[in-house]
Amino acid sequence: MQKVDLLIKNAKELLTLASDKPKTGKDMQDLGIINDGAVAVDNGKIIAVGTTTSINREYKAQIVLDASDKVVMPGFIDPHTHPVFVNTRENEFEMRLQGKTYKEISQSGGGIRASINDVRKASKEELLRLSVKRVSKMLAQGTTTIEAKSGYGLSLESEIKMLEAINELDEKTPIDVISTFLGAHEYPEEYKENHEKYIEIIINKMLPEVVDKGLADYCDIFCEEHVFDIEESRRILRHAKKLGFKIRMHADELEPIGGAELAAELGAISADHLVAVSDEGIKQMKKKSVIPILLPATTFSLGLKQYAPARKMIKKGLPLALASDYNPGSCNCDSMQTVITLACLQMKMLPAEAIVASTINAAYSLEMADKVGSLEVAKNADILIMDMHSYQYLPYHIGSSSVEKVIKNGKILR
Repeated sequence: MQKVDLLIKNAKELLTLASDKPKTGKDMQDLGIINDGAVAVDNGKIIAVGTTTSINREYKAQIVLDASDKVVMPGFIDPHTHPVFVNTRENEFEMRLQGKTYKEISQSGGGIRASINDVRKASKEELLRLSVKRVSKMLAQGTTTIEAKSGYGLSLESEIKMLEAINELDEKTPIDVISTFLGAHEYPEEYKENHEKYIEIIINKMLPEVVDKGLADYCDIFCEEHVFDIEESRRILRHAKKLGFKIRMHADELEPIGGAELAAELGAISADHLVAVSDEGIKQMKKKSVIPILLPATTFSLGLKQYAPARKMIKKGLPLALASDYNPGSCNCDSMQTVITLACLQMKMLPAEAIVASTINAAYSLEMADKVGSLEVAKNADILIMDMHSYQYLPYHIGSSSVEKVIKNGKILR
């Protein structure tokens, strides 16, 4: 009998989520459930998955966790977040309640621009301190991997400072943090009337500096008519690709301007938001294997009625992923459990589909499915024990976390 570090056994439902490619169509309803399931963990890796009977025959451990009448599943993967900032913007929440739109708030000096001055003034150490607290709350609620974007500095010095904080966040916290450069998040006030000058700064200064310092593998852009339009986005992203960046995009959140089509044209890894995506955009994303990342908590927080057409995308064979879009303004949501609930209630995703979109498909959207997103042999032991007797309970329960234990790289964190 082999001795291992950790055994989790007697799970009523063990959700393996095993898949050698992003799940699409009917496969998004397949969670790979093992009843009375068990997992063996050693040196931070999963070394066996099966029934409790079969695992008990082959393994023993110093630490054994009893998951009787509980669900065991992979940690949540959140592939679109903005956790590095100084102050939240709850005043804008009240402005929206009074009838102001996101676009109106942005054009009046609020929105992203409102976060810039604070970030520019803050030290990297302050940004890191604040961000550690935020991602620690995410981890406590079951999120074990995130993608984190810059984009609240919008100057060379401040964007580099943010990316350095993001990289240190990955080193100094248990959560895995994937870094994305988002210098094209908005036009800062000093270039509000001179877009060309700011685009030149992004292309000639920011992108090369990020590459030289090795601070991010991905480049993102906020592609909307009132921010970076299609031609501006194409120009910046083409240059980013030449420098070796892989592409992610904020696309078609507010208006159907062709963001999804551009993501397909450029071979983007993901296109995010997609509330206003066109039928042609869906077709092109499918053709070019772009993964849609949907952010229902943002739509909910903005008080909008139209959500991304998840059911249409699933029907067309796209592998949906879900993310929180955690940020200081439009969506201050740090819970993937809440995101899953909103995906079910507002976008009519089935519970299994929403769980797939928050684990294995989200892992594929970050090109990390060889390490995380499912409970399979040789993958990182990022595991949740959920205080619920069925996976269907996850979106059904509203208002508090169902996470009982979080295990990251084989270590029990709570």
